[in-house]
Amino acid sequence: MQTFFLRVACFLVIGFAQAQKPTTYSSSDIYESIKKLNFLGTALYIAAHPDDENTRLISYISNEIKARTAYLSITRGDGGQNLIGTELRELLGVIRTQELLEARRIDGGEQFFTTANDFGYSKHPDETLKLWNKEEVLKNVVWTIRNFKPDVIINRFDHRTPGTTHGHHTSSAMLSVEAFDLAGNAKIFEDQLDFVSTWQPKRLFFNTSWWFYGSQEKFEKADKSKMLQVDAGVFYPHKGLSNGEIAALSRSSHSSQGFGSRGSRGTDYEYVEFLKGDFPKNKNNLFDGINTTWSRVEGGEAIASILTDIEKDFNFKNPAFHIPKLVEAYKLIQNLKDDYWSVQKIKEIKSIIAACAGLYLEASAKNASTTHGEEFMVAIEAVNRGGKNIFFKEIIITPNQDRLKVFKKLELNKRLNTEIKAKTRYLQPYTAPYWLLNKGSLGMYTVDDLNMIGKPETPRAVKATFYLVVEGVEIPFQRELVYKYTDPKKGEIYQPFEVLPEATTSIADKVNIFADSKAKIIPVKIKAHKKNVTGTISLKVPEEWKVTPSQVSFTIERQNEEATIPFKITPPASESEGSLEPILEINGASLSYELTEINYDHIPKQSVLIPSVARVVRLNIQTAGTNIAYIAGAGDAIPESLQQIGYNVRIIDPASIEQGSLSDFDAIVVGIRAYNVIESLKYKQKHLLSYVKDGGNLIVQYNTSGRRGIDIENLAPFPLEISRDRVTDENAEVTFLAKNHSLLNFPNTITKDDFKGWVQERGLYFPNKWDAAFTPLLSMNDKGETPKQGSLLVAKYGKGNYIYTGLSFFRELPAGIPGAFKLFANMLSIGKDKVEKKENFKG
Repeated sequence: MQTFFLRVACFLVIGFAQAQKPTTYSSSDIYESIKKLNFLGTALYIAAHPDDENTRLISYISNEIKARTAYLSITRGDGGQNLIGTELRELLGVIRTQELLEARRIDGGEQFFTTANDFGYSKHPDETLKLWNKEEVLKNVVWTIRNFKPDVIINRFDHRTPGTTHGHHTSSAMLSVEAFDLAGNAKIFEDQLDFVSTWQPKRLFFNTSWWFYGSQEKFEKADKSKMLQVDAGVFYPHKGLSNGEIAALSRSSHSSQGFGSRGSRGTDYEYVEFLKGDFPKNKNNLFDGINTTWSRVEGGEAIASILTDIEKDFNFKNPAFHIPKLVEAYKLIQNLKDDYWSVQKIKEIKSIIAACAGLYLEASAKNASTTHGEEFMVAIEAVNRGGKNIFFKEIIITPNQDRLKVFKKLELNKRLNTEIKAKTRYLQPYTAPYWLLNKGSLGMYTVDDLNMIGKPETPRAVKATFYLVVEGVEIPFQRELVYKYTDPKKGEIYQPFEVLPEATTSIADKVNIFADSKAKIIPVKIKAHKKNVTGTISLKVPEEWKVTPSQVSFTIERQNEEATIPFKITPPASESEGSLEPILEINGASLSYELTEINYDHIPKQSVLIPSVARVVRLNIQTAGTNIAYIAGAGDAIPESLQQIGYNVRIIDPASIEQGSLSDFDAIVVGIRAYNVIESLKYKQKHLLSYVKDGGNLIVQYNTSGRRGIDIENLAPFPLEISRDRVTDENAEVTFLAKNHSLLNFPNTITKDDFKGWVQERGLYFPNKWDAAFTPLLSMNDKGETPKQGSLLVAKYGKGNYIYTGLSFFRELPAGIPGAFKLFANMLSIGKDKVEKKENFKG
């Protein structure tokens, strides 16, 4: 059933689906799309992050009301955690962007973003709007409103309750409320008016519920005189799904957040509180009083007459019967003076015409990627499976305008195959996420092109336009170029066609630790994205660091082949940190991009170009012990970080844990949120605690509380309660509560300087209650809050030590923060009598 609906929903938002297999549509799909074609109304839902949106309401507005519906997520969720892999920050933002696009394909909406960066949890909108640059994000929101032209705006959060929830949440609502008044003012953000016109939405709502009131009982007693109520639990016979089931499928797209959801059936009310604009008379209709018919635009009556007749007498057995009338309506829509509705409805009606004719149009490249100025072959397939009088005139491949004249009639159900040679232009952009191309700030991405702002992803430059003559009228049908291949297990696989640099370069270890002044060999990889790439590579290092050789020439003959160049790096005698940047010189151009491929089954493959850079840290660090066991949780790069300072790290499967099986390890580290995501781990906890009792060291990193919290009684050997306490200010002052404790002194002396330079936050989900057997070592707090003492707790248990920490080591170690490495080394070394000499130190 899920596969069926994915096919259905994709038709509704075909313009947003990238690298998807060309879809086919049932008569019911086409009929529902004609009804949507006959509705001229728009709704914009606004919140802060991926997963904040109410998919049930978005689906209801799109599928039941038939309005053009979109979700504006202020951020891309870059600051969250990842339950499916190790990607964090910018790469996580790419994943969550694609998950949102998948969600919209399911619920029928569209997707927009601002340039705000999800810098992590924020406790108040004052902090949020300062880091975001309020004026710039507000400008983004106004820009989206002026482009999308919503009649109705719905906020997920309440703008009147700052400080009661995530600062990003409240800020999204505050920005929406302000933008509602500004979007129609021609004196505000005047530079936008060179591209768009002002727009005044009709009404603004807050999507409230019992949750915002604290309980169902309080909500039932609340004044609802300004609220609208809609039954979002409707059933769609043509889909075989309830709206609640569709919403659950949509929400389940957020795999990186573990948001798999169960569908609901039956009556399910949604409430929206009126905030601004004109109040509707009908409190069950969000669009009451708004003209959503074709009479809304000049010349629309004639279009309505044609389309209403088609909707009324739709031929489910033979949708192609309606093609002549649809083409007639297409010509009328082209002549509309209202550019907004003309563009939108042309896109919709062309998709309907293609669906009625059963048109299959595909352009696929012979290779997965190309580079600037390169020629490549494109296979063309066109099949007319139901229409009459369809003539294939020509095909044009952009951006080079490569043209192939075809001049053939598409005979009924006869496949037409041909090929065309195309070429990229030298100055066209690479297919990289546009918001990552320039250096941004902690709270903002830098986007220079105003017309890119809001777009969910970089538009694909290479496209194929099929020029068909349907019923005597030339109609262009555009398709994005794809690459496809056959996987023995999965069948036909489609992925985006990429435009890449001639070569990319990378350093495997993103943090390279030097524990002494001895030189190390750092291998740098070069990957060619075309044949016969010749150039030189050099490695830029920080001042006081030395690198040899200064430059190396290379030649790579085959596309996708890699070469590895070793560079000898000598650190300074004293502590120092900085960056390594490999630089390629090819045909007079300097390139320093790293290609990261993200490939999960639930989203299209992503090829992400980001600046190639790695950190180097000259660090005076001591360790004790050698062998570490790591139980991976929700995904982090801590094992690789620990290997950098000389530990032998083995990732173990919880299923393999038995009594006595862990005795060879000096310490065991449990990854972030492991108890949240590994159900079987709680059954192995007795063995972990037995390991501690027998003399081992167990370090448990943070787990979440609340609705997705842990379900285990013996998380620790003594009572311990996890709360939602966190310290979001990464520069918050740290007070030592037990200065003489061995964990703060052995084998490294920890000082306040070791908490300098931390990124994003101090920590999260600290315990707030614990047994007297625990010793709290640190105290910290955000501005205006009481001290939090649960960030690092240690307890002696039997012969060993149990440590629970909410400190964000999963962010600090991959960022190369020296003090975090020292503190983690001390946790691993607790209880050791002396520092062990590491003859085979790998750091």
